[in-house]
This record gives sequence, structure tokens and C-alpha cells, in this order.
Amino acid sequence: MATAAELVPKVEEHVRRYMSKYDASHDFAHVKRVVHRAHIIHDKIVADAAQKDQLVPQYDMTTITLSALLHDVGDRKYVDVKKEDPTTMITTLLVGLGADPDLASKVQTICSGVSHFEEMKDVQYVRNLIDQYPELAIVQDADRIDSIGAIGIGRVFTYGGAKTLRSMTDSMEIFDRKLLNLEPHMKTWPGREMAHEATRRLKIFKDWWVEEVVIEDGYEQRITEELSLMDGERDE
Repeated sequence: MATAAELVPKVEEHVRRYMSKYDASHDFAHVKRVVHRAHIIHDKIVADAAQKDQLVPQYDMTTITLSALLHDVGDRKYVDVKKEDPTTMITTLLVGLGADPDLASKVQTICSGVSHFEEMKDVQYVRNLIDQYPELAIVQDADRIDSIGAIGIGRVFTYGGAKTLRSMTDSMEIFDRKLLNLEPHMKTWPGREMAHEATRRLKIFKDWWVEEVVIEDGYEQRITEELSLMDGERDE
């Protein structure tokens, strides 16, 4: 079986290639942020528990790293289910790279539970998954924080332009429908702290947007007035 030191670089290279066909809202830069943020969340949890002389949670760092690297492989927004099976893609990849089948299955299961969209279909199922695999909570939070704050704003407009025909105003509606509601769904205390600040930034941007986009409302009246003036000038 491949060691973590052997496996992680191989997975990273695969994910770089795999994500290169995605748009910039779900590129390898996003993956790097999720991996690093997952490590930061883990380190904060462990350090805080140790400082308070509490039982230090036992997380498997290899599982966290692999799950964060692979969390968008098989994403429903991009995968062609006629050609690929998102429920087995990660397992097949990891086993093919020499991973222990149990580890591969664990990472596949965790990645299947990261999506907020899927979680809202069956919240209890995801809670049960986190009880079984606590690493999922860390990867979930790391991914969701990248959906809010300044980076999240950039990503929502990037995805809207690349994958849909929605307008910028339609993209803004996602703020109220999803992004501004993510903070309560964070599972870890570092995740909640990060999400609180990122959500504050979303709210500021939304206020700026409302302030600036209101100029559209004066368009019809202004044009009507201009046309009326033009007609008056011609009559003279």
C-alpha cells in the first residue's frame, strides 16, 4: 500500500489535471484554499483543546488532506454521469494509486457529504456521517467558507458567467438564498468564527450593490424625459 507521503503528491497531480477543465470558480486554486483552510481549522481545534487540558480530538490528517483535495471530483455541477460514476470515482482513483481500500472508501464517503445542497436533502444523514467520520466537519467548513467573503463573491459571479445564463442580479439573489445562510451550518468553532467574518463582508458588499444598482431604476424616467425634450426641440 502507498504511504501518505507517496499518495498525496499523486492525488494532487491528478486533481490539478482534473480541475483544469473546470471554470475558475472551481479550479485548483479553490482546492488549495480548501486544503490549507482545513489544516488551519484542524490545528486550531487541537491547539485549543490542548491549551484547556481537554481531550484532544483525534483526526486523521491523511483523510483530511485527501478529502479536501478530492472534494470536488465528481461534483454534480460538472460531472457527466453518462461517462463517470461520481459515487465510485474517488474510490477507484485512490485504489488505483495504491491507497488502502478502506481509506479510499472513507474518503469517497466524506467527499459525498461535503455538498451543502446534498446536506439540505437529508440533514440527519450528514450528521450521522460526521459522527462516523469527524474529518467531514472540517472539510465541509473549509469548503463552505470559500463560498463566502471576498473570494465567495468572486466565485459566485464567475460561476454564473461560465456555467449559466443568469444575470449579475440573478447571482446576487444567491446571497439571500444560500450564501448569507451558511454561517449557522458550520460544524466547527473555527469554522463558525471564519464564517462570521466572511458573512459580515458579504453583507457589506450586498449593501454596496443595492446602493449602486438603484441607478437602474431611474433609467426609464430619464429616457422618457430626454425623448420628450427632443420632441419639443423638433416642434420648435
